[in-house]
Amino acid sequence: MTTNQSISMKAVVMEKYGAEDAIQIRQIPKPKISENEVLVEVYAAGVNPIDNKIRLGKMKPLLTFKLPLILGADIAGVVVETGSKVSKFKKGDAVYACLSASKMGAYAQYVPVNENDLALKPKNVTFEEASSIPLVGLTVYQAFHDVANLAPEQKVLIKAGSGGIGTFAIQLAKAMGAEVATTTSTENAGWVKKLGADHVIDYKTRKFEEVLNGYDVIFHTVDGESTERGLNILKPGGHLLSIVGPPDAKFARSNGLNLFLQWLCGLIGWKINRLSGKAGVHYTFVFVTPSGRQLDKIRSLVESGKIKPVIDRIFEMDQAIEAFSYVALGRSKGKVVLRIRDEQ
Repeated sequence: MTTNQSISMKAVVMEKYGAEDAIQIRQIPKPKISENEVLVEVYAAGVNPIDNKIRLGKMKPLLTFKLPLILGADIAGVVVETGSKVSKFKKGDAVYACLSASKMGAYAQYVPVNENDLALKPKNVTFEEASSIPLVGLTVYQAFHDVANLAPEQKVLIKAGSGGIGTFAIQLAKAMGAEVATTTSTENAGWVKKLGADHVIDYKTRKFEEVLNGYDVIFHTVDGESTERGLNILKPGGHLLSIVGPPDAKFARSNGLNLFLQWLCGLIGWKINRLSGKAGVHYTFVFVTPSGRQLDKIRSLVESGKIKPVIDRIFEMDQAIEAFSYVALGRSKGKVVLRIRDEQ
């Protein structure tokens, strides 16, 4: 076990809910760790749409935070300190993790991480590339593996295949042996085919629900598009998976939300559950759970070359506001990353 060499660090801090002026770069106390945690010096952190949703207060019904808050869920870096009961990691290990949505904290020079949420970084990628993986990787893995039980030769539609989550989802679905269709714009059609998509629908010229049928899974990732769109292409017993809602009572119960929120989520999710039931398919609102064990499985896929991280742009830590604004446009090809420190 080592001791902290300094008592402060730089972090991207959300002072209040609201517009871009809610974000400040500040010097704050360096965090301390508990007996089951490691302290990670962060080299890079992935930027995700949920950061903007939290900043604008859109996640308040599901997630409440004590302000000021350090945003960010994806990290890659090096272990600099270990708690007294930590057995899986040691000082100097290169690691990556998805932090708990209830805590966040990635956009800082140091962050404490429970050892069960942590995994060794894939050896064949940079820290920037590794930091682009955890949130999207776990979200997709849990959706396809844990919920839909995606099997070889099954058919999956991944909406918005050129985005940060879509690029990973295409590759994972192909690694699992599935037949993959995706939606994207004309200019990105060839690119998503290279990622592994078997069928590409240009959403500007065609409606996927008019050309696809007999699918086992729909992975809905497009904010602002009706979740129920495309139910008709699913086989009986198929799965509609959504990361953008609506949440429902099943999600609320499984995440231990109080009775009022269970009732509220049940009300919000009533329509999609009714329509799904009528179509004879299953609906699940997917909300990621940190897991070092699953990140280890993803690491193996990355090291074997079955999945390659896709990065659109890398911003410096002091450009955090610009990074959030860029992600908010919804046009990135792959992930956006904040560089917290240079690799040595």
